Amino acid sequence: MTNLDRVDLQLLAALSTDPRATVVALADKLGLSRNTVQARMGRLERAGVFLSYERAISSSALGFPIEAFVSVVVRQADLPRIGDELTRIPEIVQVHGLSGQIDLLVRVACRDTQHLFETDARILAIEGVERTETSLVMGEVIGYRVAPLMALAGRED
Repeated sequence: MTNLDRVDLQLLAALSTDPRATVVALADKLGLSRNTVQARMGRLERAGVFLSYERAISSSALGFPIEAFVSVVVRQADLPRIGDELTRIPEIVQVHGLSGQIDLLVRVACRDTQHLFETDARILAIEGVERTETSLVMGEVIGYRVAPLMALAGRED
């Protein structure tokens, strides 16, 4: 965990507003030198502040308009192997480990409901998977966001 100061939070806020902003544009916007912005960006990257540089691509645009969350219950001793096997299913776009009654929350993208049924069956066929429950995504109410967290972090400084 890194300690973020006011300038770091301003830099991150500017990046969340315009993820494509260049170092020069960020420096101009924040009234900092290019070297300062570049150094801070490097420090933030080394500290693990940035999650990914890949662009989020619409699964629907790729021909997979059906998204669902599959709740998965597993035998705990098999969890590492099950995670490895899940990576081999291309329809799985994300997996989170959870506490509580559900062990894994798996996000999948499929062509249609039959494809979703087949994908769920492949997950269920993995040895050590005890049960699944599938919920169709009807729409995104709040997309991934960090701006409110940055504002809160700035107030707590």
